[in-house]
Amino acid sequence: MTVSSDDDLVGLKKIGRIVAETLEVMGRAIEPGITERELDQIGRDYLSAAGARPAPELVYGFPGATCISVNEKIAHGIPGDRRVRASDLVNIDVSAEKDGYFADTGASFAVPPVARAVERLCRDGRRAMWTGLRQVSTGKPFAGIGRAVGTFARQNGYTLVRNLASHGVGLSLHEEPTEIATWPDASERRVMTDGLVFTVEPFLSLGANFAEDGDDGWTLYSQPRAPTVQYEHTVIATRNGPLVLTVPSP
Repeated sequence: MTVSSDDDLVGLKKIGRIVAETLEVMGRAIEPGITERELDQIGRDYLSAAGARPAPELVYGFPGATCISVNEKIAHGIPGDRRVRASDLVNIDVSAEKDGYFADTGASFAVPPVARAVERLCRDGRRAMWTGLRQVSTGKPFAGIGRAVGTFARQNGYTLVRNLASHGVGLSLHEEPTEIATWPDASERRVMTDGLVFTVEPFLSLGANFAEDGDDGWTLYSQPRAPTVQYEHTVIATRNGPLVLTVPSP
């Protein structure tokens, strides 16, 4: 999607704020003993109260309002009866639609007590995302995102999951431009156009290089198995840099 009117911008900011606040509410609710399903219901209720519809369910028939992936699961986890435990690493991905506009966000949460390495991984996962976001601007190459995130990961001793990419969003959950690498990709030749809407969502890991399918048709696992985090914002490319949409109200 390319933003072409004030109405587009207002609609995108509205759904961006809703998914950001849903993620925030769900993050605060994480504690030992809560089930994935209970956590998902909190997200569903918040989205519903805001007049938004869960995008994975709406677009793909996903069996949940949000994706909740714990430990070895790193993406597209189905919310089930698994209970969160101390030291778990919980990733929540929230995407939704309102008034025809879509936004997508995500974050990983470490449940105390956690190892120093995992605490550092979470901190650096956010830093990796912002390293990529700082490369967003009208006329700049998409390849710059992957190069910058790749340099950050290498310098800090991490690996990147190289088959889960960022993507266009706005009028649908996934749209052009597809497969935006958050790792160095020498074949990437595309350039960001003014007003283009897409996500930046690197998967930073303590050893995983790929995501592999599970047996339920949805859940993805780290390969090789290693603690992995994902942080994600929806952004608009502008001449003044990135306009991040997925932020809560001040």
